[in-house]
Amino acid sequence: MTVQCPNCTHENFDGALFCAECGTKLVNEDGLSTAAIRATDSGANGDSAGPAPAPAAPVQTSEARVSLHVVRTGQILPLVGRDEFTIGRVSEGQSILPDIDLTPFDAYSQGVSRLHATLRVSGERIILVDLGSSNGTRLNNQKVQSHREYDLHHGDIVSLGRFKLQALLRQD
Repeated sequence: MTVQCPNCTHENFDGALFCAECGTKLVNEDGLSTAAIRATDSGANGDSAGPAPAPAAPVQTSEARVSLHVVRTGQILPLVGRDEFTIGRVSEGQSILPDIDLTPFDAYSQGVSRLHATLRVSGERIILVDLGSSNGTRLNNQKVQSHREYDLHHGDIVSLGRFKLQALLRQD
């Protein structure tokens, strides 16, 4: 299923909040209620930002060059302080921890591995690499090969198992 941009008619992936082509905010017509999901996850993230306008502000005002939008909850995760980030979930007794812990978002049941993928900022490129995860990674609904670099662009949807993130890249 795709969502058509009302501005440029580009076909975007289901769950996208912004058009990958022109950046226009997309209207979700699938009835997804961020408030209902947040209520289920209450205490996990504790943020009170509204579901629709939340993605716009961090992209334009944050010092983060890259932010990840958690599609299910609407929360924005700015990536700051380094050039490479591991994404995954924490498990009891795990000695190596991911930089971006998706455990509070029910990552285990969504198929996210403990060390699932990395995002690396390299010059002008933002690079996604699957780390040999159990349930795989998809970029815009296309399966990616483990340990291979893929360029990430504004609006891209990254699926870690069934867990969806949307890449928000600061437009300079």
